[in-house]
Amino acid sequence: MEMVTIVRHLNAAAADLDAARLEAAGFVVLRHSEMSAMAEGYPASVGGIRIQVPADQADDARSFLADSIAVEPETT
Repeated sequence: MEMVTIVRHLNAAAADLDAARLEAAGFVVLRHSEMSAMAEGYPASVGGIRIQVPADQADDARSFLADSIAVEPETT
């Protein structure tokens, strides 16, 4: 199965959040370079933590992440 990078993060928490959202929606997710995030400065030097999905899910996964951006609740 060919995996495709759909987003990169320099922050492990942001990568985990996107991966969790995708997994909860039923996407197959691979976090590439996640363990490297434990070494200070290393994620930036290798291009960040890559969130990957199968090639046939890539367009849908990108759309899902774009549509699931958190919106600030209105205050009354």
